[in-house]
Amino acid sequence: MHEPPHPAAALSPFDIVNPDGSPDFLVVCDHASNALPPGYGTLGLPAAEFARHIAWDIGAAGVARGLASALGCPAVLARFSRLLVDLNRGEDDPTIVMKLSDGAIVPGNRDVDAFRDAEEFRRRISTFHAPYHAAIAAAIGRARAGGAVPVIVSVHSFTPRWRRFVRPWETGLLWDKDDRLVGPLMEALGAEGFTVGDNEPYTGRLKNDCMYRHATVNGLPHILIEIRQDLIETEEGQREWAARYARHLAFAASRPGVREVRHFGSHTDPSLPISD
Repeated sequence: MHEPPHPAAALSPFDIVNPDGSPDFLVVCDHASNALPPGYGTLGLPAAEFARHIAWDIGAAGVARGLASALGCPAVLARFSRLLVDLNRGEDDPTIVMKLSDGAIVPGNRDVDAFRDAEEFRRRISTFHAPYHAAIAAAIGRARAGGAVPVIVSVHSFTPRWRRFVRPWETGLLWDKDDRLVGPLMEALGAEGFTVGDNEPYTGRLKNDCMYRHATVNGLPHILIEIRQDLIETEEGQREWAARYARHLAFAASRPGVREVRHFGSHTDPSLPISD
């Protein structure tokens, strides 16, 4: 006798904005939502925890949608919380299902890994993680089939403070070895008076994360944008930052050598081929 399907199985784990938009850009947002699908309750957490950064990147979805509108391109946004499964992690990353996040123990994730509750771990990968990445790969495939070299833009947000440390950046740019976009963006944002983190407050050198998987391996120009949450917690702030980044991205992507497939490799994987 077969087990009945999990109630989340029929739900798409992603939203696609402007699917028929220009293939010149593709926007992705791995931590767009703090929702959980039916059958998971609150993973044993108090509901109030889902308003925190541990559950999603506050304001990022609005910026991603605004970017897609301003650039006239598609966007793929996660529909469920990063606490269910982190879409910006490879399947072999031990933090793909977080058991402890910024002081919060997640009871519903306690045994969910490849060694203990392997069945639930596989379910979350196959039902939520794999389809999201398949949607991104399909969008890239459509662009490449039409002869375009899409610029991949990932949108995230970060807390103004980390414990006692007040983060001094309004925005950050995360990258690995492909520097085609980071230089022009740093220069343009700096000229506006912003303090821009260069691989801050996190690093873009993460094996098998979303940008590695879809951009680095494929030799596509890309950048991961981080924006401080207090600047984009309102719709007005989201519109402002989406318009700002759309303007600067359009300029950066117009520079010579950007819209080419070039394999820069990764600091995490020296076996990848390196361009001349």
